[in-house]
Parts: sequence; C-alpha cells; structure tokens
Amino acid sequence: MPTPLRLAFAGTPDFAARHLDRLMSGPHRLVAVLTQPDRPAGRGKRLQPSPVKSLAMEANLPIWQPDTLKTSEAEQVLAEFELDLLIVVAYGLILPANVLAIPALGCLNVHASLLPRWRGAAPVQRAIEAGDTETGVSIMAMEAGLDTGPILVSRRLNIRSDHTSGQLLSELATTGAEALADSLDQIETLIARAAPQQDDCATYAHKITKTEGDLNWYASAEELARRIRAFQPQPGCYTHLDDERIKILAANAETGGAGQPSGQILSADENGLRVSCGEGVLAITEAQLPGAKGQSIAALINGHRDLLRAGRQMTSLTRS
Repeated sequence: MPTPLRLAFAGTPDFAARHLDRLMSGPHRLVAVLTQPDRPAGRGKRLQPSPVKSLAMEANLPIWQPDTLKTSEAEQVLAEFELDLLIVVAYGLILPANVLAIPALGCLNVHASLLPRWRGAAPVQRAIEAGDTETGVSIMAMEAGLDTGPILVSRRLNIRSDHTSGQLLSELATTGAEALADSLDQIETLIARAAPQQDDCATYAHKITKTEGDLNWYASAEELARRIRAFQPQPGCYTHLDDERIKILAANAETGGAGQPSGQILSADENGLRVSCGEGVLAITEAQLPGAKGQSIAALINGHRDLLRAGRQMTSLTRS
C-alpha cells in the first residue's frame, strides 16, 4: 500500500468533476479543491457553482476559488497546504512557474488528447473535426509551456464515426480518471521515467468560437458532418433559412449532389433533409428551430413542410 499523498485538485467542468470523484474514493488525502469563481448561467443569469465545486460541497471538501494564481497571496495559500501534488484537470486558469514549483512532487495535468497531438483548449472537438480515428488521455508533469510537459502515462481510445464531442468526452473522463488513480500509486517512478514530448509533432486545438458553427455549404459534406459531431453539444452548428436560424444536431455525409447549388435542399423525407454541399450531400437527421426542442427531421417536416421543402436555399452568414 503506497503512502497516502497530500493532494489539491484544480478543475472546473464536468470532465474535471469525474476525475475528482474518482480521487475521492482513493487512499490519498484531498486537502483543497480549486475551481473557478461562480459564473452567471441560465435564463435568470444567476451565479452557478461549477460541477467541481458542487461535488466538493457535497463531500465537505475545502474549496478555494481564486480569480488568479498570479499573486504572492495565492502562492502563500498554496504553500500552506503543504502539498505533495497539485492535480489539474480542465481548470481554466494559468499556473505560473512559481506555483508549479510549490508542491513537493510538482503539478500533474490530465489532458484529453494523445500529446503532442492537440495541445490547447479544445482537443476533443478538434480531433473529431479533423477526422482523427484515435485519441486518448495524457497525464503530464506540468511546466510553463502550454501542454508541453513530459508524459507520465497515455491511454488510447478509438474515435467512432458517430462520436459526438460530448460522448467522447464522457468516455475520456472515465479513461482519464482511472489512469490518474493508477498513476498516483507509482507516482515517483512515473515522474522519473516521464518522456519528453516531440515538439515537432505538436498540433494546436484552438478555442472554438460560436461563429465556427455557421455551416459553410461550399465545404464538403464529410467536413460538415464531422464539424456537427465535433460541436455537439457545444457550441453547436447552425444554418439560415429565410429569417430562421436552424440548429443542426445530427447529420451524415452522402455522395451525390453534383451540379446543384451549394446549400440547396434536394429532398426532404422521414429519412433526412438532404442538402447539396461543395462536395457530396449532407443528410440532416435531427434539427432544432428557434424556441423549440430538437426533433427528428421526420417530425420537423410534419410541422414545417413548406419551410423545409426541396428547392429552398440554406445560407451561411460567415463562410469558414
């Protein structure tokens, strides 16, 4: 049985909470949980705790929500925890070099990609969007660069042709939480054997903007289908038809459509809304109209047959 470690955990979204939950059932002592300050959310824009804070509150764990860690006061607070390790999972705040040096064994980060592939803010979404067939989680020793630290452990996971980013993130959370728990039992050995990343193989998963969800019908159907899966559930993809902004929730790429104007509805039936693209046809199977819930195309056609009839033209306000 390894000697229990004194840990602090820093994370914010549900992906991070899944890792915290696994650590809570382990032998190590969680002396503090760091998460971002409460943010306004929902229609009433009331302050809401992060998933990590909610879980920590249920477990009566000490919670700290600094606006920044770039102050001497923050360094002093962390030093007083007398940490062996700080575990960082999708925290959202930068850890300066002085903070990284405080825990006796340093800081570990669980990142949702096979580093150095997809460093940065949106590794899962960018992997699906790019058509990658494999991803995974990497546990690295943190250093000052962005996701550049040496790798202690990698766990692989196949990307299915129907994976959305939400589904894949959930599976990666399970994989990452188990990898993290296993790593802590042999942490000093893993740190000593950590492998430097090959920087010349690095790619960057830039933060996703909402305008990227505006479907460009001059792109290929395969590209659009991947983007829809990559941006589901957040930030989502959409198109414009007359004055309506329609969210596209699920779609498949098909062949055909040659010679037809990009964005034109070619057919609409219970099997899908087929739209011509720069190459191929996008068969939309699930969509959402403003103020309504997401529905199958069969249900939408029944209520909006004229809006979704063949020959109508879908448009993009921002070609990307």
